[in-house]
Amino acid sequence: MTVLLNIDEYENARRSRDPRFDGRFFIGVLTTGVYCRPICPVRSPKKENVQLYRSAAGAAEAGFRPCLRCRPESSPGTPAWVGAPYKVSKALHLIAKGNLDDNSVEALASQLSIGSRQLSRLFQQHVGASPVAVAQTQRLHFAKKLLDETSLPLSEVCFAAGFGSVRRFNAVFQSTYARSPKELRNARRNGKLVAGDNIQVHLSYRPPMDWKSMLAYLEYRKIPGVEHIDFEGNAYCRTIAIGDKVGDIRVIFSEQENYVTLQINFPDTRHLYHIVEKVRLLFDLKADSEEIERFFSRDSLLKKVVNKNPGTRVTGCWDGLEVTVRAILGQQVTVKAATTLAGRVADRHGKSYQGSIPELSRVFPSARDLAKAKLDGMGIVGQRVQAIKTIAEKIVQKELVFDGVLETDEFVRRICEVKGIGEWTAHYVALRVLNDPNAFPHSDLILRRAAAKKDETLAPKELLQQAENWRPWRAYAVILLWKHYQQTMRAKK
Repeated sequence: MTVLLNIDEYENARRSRDPRFDGRFFIGVLTTGVYCRPICPVRSPKKENVQLYRSAAGAAEAGFRPCLRCRPESSPGTPAWVGAPYKVSKALHLIAKGNLDDNSVEALASQLSIGSRQLSRLFQQHVGASPVAVAQTQRLHFAKKLLDETSLPLSEVCFAAGFGSVRRFNAVFQSTYARSPKELRNARRNGKLVAGDNIQVHLSYRPPMDWKSMLAYLEYRKIPGVEHIDFEGNAYCRTIAIGDKVGDIRVIFSEQENYVTLQINFPDTRHLYHIVEKVRLLFDLKADSEEIERFFSRDSLLKKVVNKNPGTRVTGCWDGLEVTVRAILGQQVTVKAATTLAGRVADRHGKSYQGSIPELSRVFPSARDLAKAKLDGMGIVGQRVQAIKTIAEKIVQKELVFDGVLETDEFVRRICEVKGIGEWTAHYVALRVLNDPNAFPHSDLILRRAAAKKDETLAPKELLQQAENWRPWRAYAVILLWKHYQQTMRAKK
């Protein structure tokens, strides 16, 4: 079990209930046997009565139970890459995506080209818990969140959170909280009951977060009918498809609170956990902006850019195929032209959709649909048509996957094997799809200009060399430099 070695380092954050540290550590209270978030509203226990853990799973494995006041299940989560080697970071990322739902630790370790015993040792050292404990805590926290924030029947909560049986679901809750799921829900309902047809949950993040620039980024690239940005309501909306089921989501940002409200309209509740996790990745909600910005403040180029753009996050995506098609269509044309073409593809080959959000009318076509689609007559160059169809065929045949198992360099190599996809396109797709904080499209012209001296342009190799100083957060440097270039161009006008 790994207790954080330097308790003094976090004492001020614990005492002041600093929201920037929410999810970066958890507090095990020896006198009560519970573990809390740093922002817990109850009276702070004495320093000698607490132990600090790197993860909720570590506190749980040490025998502490979750606090019912601060609800650790609502924490933003610990950024998977902070303070951990690459293999552990990758494993945490895969577990968050549900990799252990149907697979063993041995299978997970094999995907990472590492032995299961070595993986377990690394987890104990850097996370303070086993991979299985991390997955179980994840499952428990999500179930507790659904109990508190939705009106779903208990049986649906059970299976939505990944429990194999209602009996196991009840036993875990009784063991952890000394109460059944029904008792916990009834206690919560005495306070507040969420109503309505949509499932609604709150997803926390650590401030600062520049979510307004993320909405602007998505607005500029949205696919008509598939996505909609409601600036008045601070919301991102889109249609979603999982298997043969379709629905929609609305992600609403709060001006005052450090959370987003996620409204889910989807017919199969078994997919709720994965929908929530995809939204967390889409908006990079687990990122620790303070840690990243402290790191960049040591760099002479990025220091001023960081100060102007606090809370920068890397915008992910809902679907890897969609982003790849959008990137291919964007080759050598304007963003607006690419948006128009993507809308035509969705309109002709996507399913029609009618839900509660009138601006959403199409579901982006699946890989199987695109593989057999006729894309002629829509203004798409022949080479790009073939590239789209080849990508779709590779996904259908499982020769190309977007699940994050492949390292970025290997992913780029494989996707570049498709005729019509160059290095820039591959790296851009990796940046949006893989959620790798170190992804870096070094051939990007804007980056090469933004990182150079005035009126100069770096060669790709020169930019790569300079970017060595930005590891392991080169993806955030990309977003910062893109912002910096845009702001510089506006200042010249």
